[in-house]
Amino acid sequence: MDTTDLDLDRLPADRVAADVMRIRGGQRAPASEQDVLAEETPVALAYNGISHATMLASPTDLEDFAVGFSLTEGIVEAARDVRDIVLNVSDDGVVIDIEIASACMARLKTRRRALSGRTGCGLCGVETLPEVLRPVAPVTAETVMRLADLLAGMHAMRRAQALHGATGATHAAAWMTAQGALHAVREDVGRHNALDKLIGALAREGTAAGAGAFLVSSRASFEMVQKTASAGCPILAAVSAPTGLAVRLAQTSGVTLAGFVRGDDATLYTHPQRLPD
Repeated sequence: MDTTDLDLDRLPADRVAADVMRIRGGQRAPASEQDVLAEETPVALAYNGISHATMLASPTDLEDFAVGFSLTEGIVEAARDVRDIVLNVSDDGVVIDIEIASACMARLKTRRRALSGRTGCGLCGVETLPEVLRPVAPVTAETVMRLADLLAGMHAMRRAQALHGATGATHAAAWMTAQGALHAVREDVGRHNALDKLIGALAREGTAAGAGAFLVSSRASFEMVQKTASAGCPILAAVSAPTGLAVRLAQTSGVTLAGFVRGDDATLYTHPQRLPD
């Protein structure tokens, strides 16, 4: 896979400074202070020259994002189907031009034609309800890891969140091995984007997600479970709660779903056998 960055020096920074007036304990500070804010940038994805989706994202690890989004949306089947990635930066945002295999592009065009003219449901650019609830292959990995390692991994992910540490405004997604080692962390203003970046990073380096667990600093929504299953990862641990639809998908797709993973606590919603004491 080739990657090309045009005008890379024009990519927005992932954080910006702002003058703020702090109020603490009901008392206004005598002077303004400088704060650090996480930046978000419009990012458009185009496949073989055809615009597909636009979203707001942190302007970092965009090649990982392009690959991860392409995989979790079912546009490509493997990272090798992505032939080239070009980042085009303008004052309005970033356009990621993604060249994919001709067979993948033919399927995408067929899908787009099938959706044409139907009533949109307004969910993340998906145009029909069946597209939102598209089936995912069951996760077959029998990975088992100690619950204590999972809890320690969540602590380690939090310490590795440099952008969140500076701004308090970003989510993170991490992958840890079954042996308890934190392997990769990606951050973004959007929780879905952070997980796509992580999945893309693993795919680009050839690491099998099925040999470990995903950790996320957010709630576990249906889409987060869907992305986890599509990546073949058997365990998803979230710092907050899951939704009912997310639990039902985790059950049917074979994903071990843990919520409220905080401190020494966790709630196991599905397939708890992968996380023995």
